[in-house]
Parts: sequence; structure tokens; C-alpha cells
Amino acid sequence: MMRIAGVMIIGLWALLAGAAAPVVAQEQATEQPQTAEIARIVTAMQLDAMLDVMQTEGIAYGEELAASLLGGPSARWSALVATIYDRPRMGDRFLARFAEELGRTPDALPAIADYFASEAGQKIVTLEIEARRALLDDAVEDAAKVLMQDMVANEDPRLQMLQDFVAAGDLEEQNVVGAMNANFAFMQGMAAAGGPAAQMTEEDMLADVWGREGEVRGSTREWLYSYFALAYQPLDDAELAAYTAFWESPAGKRANAALFAAFDQVFSDISRELGRAAAVQMQGDDI
Repeated sequence: MMRIAGVMIIGLWALLAGAAAPVVAQEQATEQPQTAEIARIVTAMQLDAMLDVMQTEGIAYGEELAASLLGGPSARWSALVATIYDRPRMGDRFLARFAEELGRTPDALPAIADYFASEAGQKIVTLEIEARRALLDDAVEDAAKVLMQDMVANEDPRLQMLQDFVAAGDLEEQNVVGAMNANFAFMQGMAAAGGPAAQMTEEDMLADVWGREGEVRGSTREWLYSYFALAYQPLDDAELAAYTAFWESPAGKRANAALFAAFDQVFSDISRELGRAAAVQMQGDDI
């Protein structure tokens, strides 16, 4: 995944191939610190570990998809899903877009890197990844939902803090949009391969996706709050408030926008590939 230097420097040399030497030197001096800061952000945010968990989630989702559309998984389908969720390719796609987005506002990079490299930042990132990994177990996911339900029933003050945190990053809306984009991409993939959506126009697909918006929003909200309730249990109120304040800061908003742009691109691409693979499998053809 750590291909930031390749992403940034290849683009730089392509732009400056015919430039004079002093200009190249000046641009390199600007670009190298920016590349180093992005690499520091990627390391501090432990994005390799997060993408590892997301790959595991994706492969599990592929098995669920086979059960609902294909009558159950097969060795061939499992191999296709593993190829679609190829970890190095996921990392390369994510990192290229993440670096591109962060590079738009280089002044924000040191603050982002410093926060996540701090003791507080590392504690929180580790808790988030551990919770995400734990939720791969259905029993843990059920327990997290019960935890959240209890917080609502007991009017736990921590619930308002979680709501403030979600609002700071516009997390519900961003995740709903990402899920709907992925659903639309899945239908596009199925249509392109002659699957059940082949006779639908893009307008039909969009109407179908929007028709499920309420369902998507409900499941997204439940998952988000259950996840955060579990992940941030070890944090005291001051720590959670400070984390919320970071996401409300200019640097936090920049990091948030870059993360969602990168994840949206990666998972829309993956969903399109899954849709195509599912359509081909349903027709009994080779991909």
C-alpha cells in the first residue's frame, strides 16, 4: 500500500519533463515534504490495518451475496471475490486517491499527521481498528447493538457525545451516500454483463437505489452508532470531546473529505466488479 512516493513523483516528472533545471529543483523541494507528510499520515492512521479488516469484511460480504443471488458460494465464486478484493490493488487504488485529495491542501498535512501520530491519536485509531475487527464476529456485533439500545433506553449522556461526533464528520450522510453509490455501481456492473439490470436505464437504476434510501439509512445509522459505542467505550468524556473537536477543525475536515473520497472510489469500483461477476455467474458464463 505504501506507494505514495510513486503516485506523487511519477505525476511530478510527467509534468516537468521539459522544464528547466531550476524549476524542477524548486518543484521537488515542494513535493518531497508533501509526500513525506502524506506517508506520515498513512502510517499514523494505521490505514494498512484498516484496509486489511475491510478486505476481510468484503470477502465475507461476497459469501453473503452468493447465498442471496447464486444459491450459495462455490470455489469459483470465492476465487473471483478474492481477486476483486485483492489487498494490494485495494491499497494502491485507495492511496492514489487519498494522496491526490490530501495534496489539494498541503497546509493541512502537518496538523493531520501530528494529531494521529500523537498518543491520543494512536490510542483512538487502535481502538477503532480493534472494534472493527471484533465486529467481524456476529456475536460481538449483536452485543454492540444491545449496548447501543441500552444507551438509548437509559438516556445515557454518552449518546449525545456520539451524536456530536457523528455530526462533526457528517458521518451518517457520508456513509449513506457511499453505500448508495456502491449499490448503483453494482447495478451498473450487472447491466454491463447482461444480468438482471441489463434492461434498466441509468434513470431506472437511480430510482431503484433512491427507493431504498430509507432502508440504507436505517442500517447505516444502527451500524455506525453500535460501532462507535463499542470502539469508544474506553475513552473518557474529555478524550471523546477532544477527538470530536479535531474532526470539526479545518485539518480534520480535510482528512475526512480525503478519506471518504478515497473509500468511495475504491468501493464503487469493487461493487461494479462484483455486479459484473455476479451477473456472469448467474448466466453460467466464464468471466
